Amino acid sequence: MHSTSTPLPELNRRGFLLAAAGGLAALALPMLSARAHASSAQVLPPLPYADNALEPVISARTIGFHYGKHHKAYLDNLNKLIAGRDYADMSLEGIISASVKKTADAAVFNNAAQLWNHSFYWNSMRAKGGGIPPQALREKMEASFGSVDACKQQLAGAAIAQFGSGWAWLVQDGDALKVVKTSNADTPLTGSMRPLLNLDVWEHAYYLDYQNRRADYVNAVLDKLVDWEFAQQNLKT
Repeated sequence: MHSTSTPLPELNRRGFLLAAAGGLAALALPMLSARAHASSAQVLPPLPYADNALEPVISARTIGFHYGKHHKAYLDNLNKLIAGRDYADMSLEGIISASVKKTADAAVFNNAAQLWNHSFYWNSMRAKGGGIPPQALREKMEASFGSVDACKQQLAGAAIAQFGSGWAWLVQDGDALKVVKTSNADTPLTGSMRPLLNLDVWEHAYYLDYQNRRADYVNAVLDKLVDWEFAQQNLKT
């Protein structure tokens, strides 16, 4: 879902600024892009929890492969692709914004967006998650979907129905919340909708634990791991 956007500003520990809806809006996402200004390379943000913290829903073995190999591969590929280029002096969000829809730089966009999407995914979950969303988010969910359960059902439906690899997202579009899905590396970050949380439905996210049972993985994450507090922090009020 590529769209033209203004360059995305630098991320910091407590949050980052996102160009959206003609203005700047704060997202409460910690440490997606942790590189120092003096560095010409991106770095892999640390996981926000131990690799076994999401068990039994997601095993430490899956986290080890997913974070330690797949996520890291996007980082390594990106750093090779941007070495010696203008991209090397940009933030991760700046790279995404500058490379979107540029055919010659499709590999740069894909690896940068996947690096960002994955970091957002890790922060969209926590141990002992799920449950009742905090009040501000719950009211938005009820206004937009009719109920929290209806919102979860739409998220699950989008994640399960995504053909091939991709993502399901809870986003804010103006005053309303929506569920959208994207293929491969695409991300709402390049458009006007504000990401609140996401679900990874690439096979490497669940296949070691669930094989072809994507629905079981999706429903378990929404019931037991999803971090509604993180989603509320990302709301623009």
